[in-house]
Formats: sequence, structure tokens, C-alpha cells
Amino acid sequence: MPKTPVVDPAQSELVIITGLSGSGKGTALKAFEDLGYYAVDNLPIDLIPKFAELAGSSKIKHAAIVVDIREGAALDRFPAMYKRVRRKIRTRLIFLEADDPMLISRFSETRRPHPLGTGQSVAASIRHEREALEPIRRLADPIINTSKFNVHELRETIHSTFRDHRHEHKILVQVTSFGYRHGVPGDSDLVFDVRFLPNPNYIPAFKHLSGKHPSVARYIRSFPQSMEFIERISDLLIYLIPHYIREGKSYLTISFGCTGGKHRSVLITNEIRKRLTAAGFRVKETHRDVKKS
Repeated sequence: MPKTPVVDPAQSELVIITGLSGSGKGTALKAFEDLGYYAVDNLPIDLIPKFAELAGSSKIKHAAIVVDIREGAALDRFPAMYKRVRRKIRTRLIFLEADDPMLISRFSETRRPHPLGTGQSVAASIRHEREALEPIRRLADPIINTSKFNVHELRETIHSTFRDHRHEHKILVQVTSFGYRHGVPGDSDLVFDVRFLPNPNYIPAFKHLSGKHPSVARYIRSFPQSMEFIERISDLLIYLIPHYIREGKSYLTISFGCTGGKHRSVLITNEIRKRLTAAGFRVKETHRDVKKS
């Protein structure tokens, strides 16, 4: 009777999913399961080295596990354990997070208590969880902020990144507009300031419209510097993105800011999205502050 072939540990892969409660770890794990990964939720930290050993010496070629705040004090042992495991099997650590308002909203919608208990507010629990997971977050690559993702978009991001990624690596490019008066988006990889462009806010007819309105868009595009900026930045990004892909980056957030996040940055974000999409990249467009006064 033939023996089961032994998988070379160098060809096996272990993906560890961690991050904040409510950030989508369960969805990510299901996405890996869809891709054929052997999926385990909340495997105790002390069992991970043994699990990695089995994955490297059995017919399990690809495995994904979730580790999170439910491990409690055992999380302190995770960094050292992770470094040991990486020496035995190819391992990737994915950290999922989201902005505090989004996490609070998700807990409110599901009416589920935070894993840290009901003895404090959800906001306080999120803050304490961030502090506890920070040493693990520093080891992760990629770090994915799921604030702007719905369940389907998060799954698609995982699928696109890990589906036969040994031969092809896709990237999700997030282009977003924002207003500097509301702060720079914390998950930005690249930030471009477009406040040098003429401001439609000073024209009464445009003040309460957004950069999506045809009249406002036509006004902004009428200035030569606007179109030159769009063309130059598009060329720069089309040059840069393949380099980010080669470095293994799974998603890239590019933010364009004006004063209020309602006119100039909205138009620029829309135009850049069109050009990157035409260049063959997978692009999602969002406008963080367009509805704020």
C-alpha cells in the first residue's frame, strides 16, 4: 500500500488571522476555507506549533487559523511562538482592524457583547483590545482596515490576494477623498493634498453641491492645473502600483484631501479611479467627508 506523500514544509503554508473583535476575522476565515485552506477558529496558542508541524508533514498543504483576544493572557506568548513557527513553515500573519466608530456600530447592529465582557463600555473594551494586540499587530503583514469593506468585499480581497498567489498577486486599490478639517484618514498609504486647486466652495451656486455634480466637476476640470495634476498623479500611480504588488502588498489606500472633503478631492478621486481602472487595476472609490457640512 503506497504511503501518503510527505509535503515539503517549504511548500506548505500557514496563515494566522488575528485582529480586533468585529473586524471580520470570521469572514476572512471562511474566505480561506472557500479557497481550500484547512480552517480552524480560535486554536489555543500553545497548540499552534504542533499544528504547524502537522501541516508541514501531512497532506494539509494550506491551513488558516484565527487567534484573537479570547486567548487572554496567553497572547503575551504569541510573538515568540510566531517567530519559532516561521522558521519551520512558511507563515503569514494577517491583522484585521477597523476604526472605532465602525466597530461600535457593528457591535450595536449585532447586539453581541464584546469578548472582554460587559463590565465596561464597548468603546473602552475596543481601546483595551487595541493595546493588548499592538505587539502582535507590529508583526503582521498585511494589516487590513475593514472599515470601508462589506462582507462581500472583504471576502473578495482575501480571494484575490491568496487565490494561487504563488503565480499571481492582485491588489485592491482604495481611492478616497477627505477633508483636512476632519483629519487625515489613518489607514492612508499615500496622501495627496489638492488644496492648491481653485475652490468651488467660494462660488454660491456650488457651495452646497459636491464634486460629483456635473457643474462642479466641469468647473474644477476647467483649470489646466487640475487636469495636469490628474494626468501626472495617474502616471505616477500606474508606475508605483506594480512595485507594491511585487513587494506583496494586498491592498493600497490612496487619499486625496481638500479643505472640507466635498468638492476638489471628490472630483480628483473620481478621475483617478477611472484612470487606474482603465489601466487594469481593481479599484474601489469612497468619499469619507462628502456629506459633512
